[in-house]
Amino acid sequence: MNETHREYLKRINSILDFIEKNLDTNLSLASLSKKALYSPYHFHRVFLTIVNERLNEYINRKRIERIASILLVEPNSTLNDLAYKYGFNSDNSFSRAFKKYYGISPTKFKSEGREILSKIGIEPFSSKKYICSINNIKQWTTMDTQITVKELPELKLASISRIGDFEKASSMFQKLMEWGHQKRVLEISNFKALTIYHDNPNVTQTSKVRFSTCVTVTKNIKTDGEIKQHKLNKGIYAIGQFEIKGEEISKAWKSMCIWIIENNYEFRDGDYFEMYHNDHKTHPEQKFILDICIPIEKTENIKLGKTYNLNFSQNKMQNKQCEIKPDYHQLIAYMKELRVYFQKEYDTYFKLGNIYQGDSNFSYFSLTTKELKKQKLKFVIVLNHQNLSFSICLSGQNKEIRKKYWKIFKNSNWNTYHLAASIDNSLSIIDQTIVEAPNFNNRKSLTENIEKESMKFIKELKDILEY
Repeated sequence: MNETHREYLKRINSILDFIEKNLDTNLSLASLSKKALYSPYHFHRVFLTIVNERLNEYINRKRIERIASILLVEPNSTLNDLAYKYGFNSDNSFSRAFKKYYGISPTKFKSEGREILSKIGIEPFSSKKYICSINNIKQWTTMDTQITVKELPELKLASISRIGDFEKASSMFQKLMEWGHQKRVLEISNFKALTIYHDNPNVTQTSKVRFSTCVTVTKNIKTDGEIKQHKLNKGIYAIGQFEIKGEEISKAWKSMCIWIIENNYEFRDGDYFEMYHNDHKTHPEQKFILDICIPIEKTENIKLGKTYNLNFSQNKMQNKQCEIKPDYHQLIAYMKELRVYFQKEYDTYFKLGNIYQGDSNFSYFSLTTKELKKQKLKFVIVLNHQNLSFSICLSGQNKEIRKKYWKIFKNSNWNTYHLAASIDNSLSIIDQTIVEAPNFNNRKSLTENIEKESMKFIKELKDILEY
C-alpha cells in the first residue's frame, strides 16, 4: 500500500467514525472536508473512492437506518421527532429519503417494517420471526450456554475497518497481529481479539455493514494508514458464552436479543461485538469459542455478576408450525462449502469463479472449462435467497456472447431446458432449477443432489455446444 493511499484510509476512517457518533448533528461537506484536511472537491472524490458511496448518500443512508433501527425496537416513537433529530428539515424530505431506501413511507414502516425488510433480503430482528425458528435451534441451545451481566472495563484497541468484506476478516486480524508485534504494543498478558459491528444488520444490507477487527494494545497508538485506535468504553454488557460453528453465529446473536427482551433489559447505544477465545481452525470441530457482548442500560433490575442459562419462555416453545428459513450468513456459508466441494472434486476439470454476494436476493459462482473459455461461455450455479432454490444456467462473458448463443438455441428445435424469454435483462441463456426447497440440515445429501443435477445439465449442454 503506497503512502498516499494509507493517508487516504487514515483520514476517511476518522471521518466515518465521526459521522457514526454524530448522526444527529450538522454533517456538511464543508465541515467534514475541513476536519479531514482536504478541500471539499478533493475530499468528495477521495470519500467516494474509499467508501464507494457519495458523502451525502452515505450520511442519509446511515441516518435512515438509525431511525429504522429505532422504529423496529420502539414502534411508538414519534416520526417527526426522529426526523428532526437526525437532520431532516421537513416531513416531505424525510419521507422521500426513507422511501428511497426501504420502498415504503416511514409511517407504513412502523407497522410493516419487518415484513418489508425481509422482502428486500434483510433479516430484521423480530420476536415473531424468532418464535418460528426457535425449534430449529433448541438442539444447540441445550449446550452449556450461559449469559453473564457484568461491567466491562475500558479497552484500548488497534483496529482495521471494512464495509461488507467479511471474508477478509481473517487477513485483517493477521495484519493487526503482525503490525502489533512489529510495534511491540500488543497486550500479551490479557490479549483479546474482537469484531465490532458499527451497523445494525437488521436494517442494513450485509454488503454495507461496517465492521472493525480489533486487538488489545498496551498504550495509545498513532493512526497508521488503515490501522487506527479504537476505545471500547467502560459499560454494562450482557455477555453470552458460545462454542459454535461459524454459520450458527447469527442464530446466537438473535437468541441473545430475544433473551434481553424477555428478561426486561434495555439495549444501550454502544459497541456490539464478538470476543474470540480460540482460533477456530485449530478446534477439532472447527468451532468458534466466543463471547457475544451486547450493551445494556443500567436499570433497577440489573444484577451484576449474575449468570443465567440461555432459555426461552414456554409459550414460545409451543409454536411448531412455522417455516424455518436460513438467514443470509448461513446461505453464504453453504455456498462457500459447495464451492469448496466442486473445487476439490473437479479441480482438473473446472476453473471456478468467486462467489458473487453483491445482491441480497441471490448468490452464485461460475464453472468453466478450457473449451468453454474459448467460446467465452460458462456455467453458473445460483442460489435464490428469496424462494430458497438452486438453479444452474449457461451464461456468457458479455451480452453479445449471450445473445449470439441465445439466438442459436432459439432458432433450433432443442427444448430440453428453459430458454430465457429475452437476453436483454438476463444473465442466463438457458437455465434449469435443480433443487427446490433444499434441506440445509442434511448438507451432504443436498450437495450430492446439486452435484448430480448440475453435472447432468453440464454434460448435455456441453455435448450440444461441442457438436
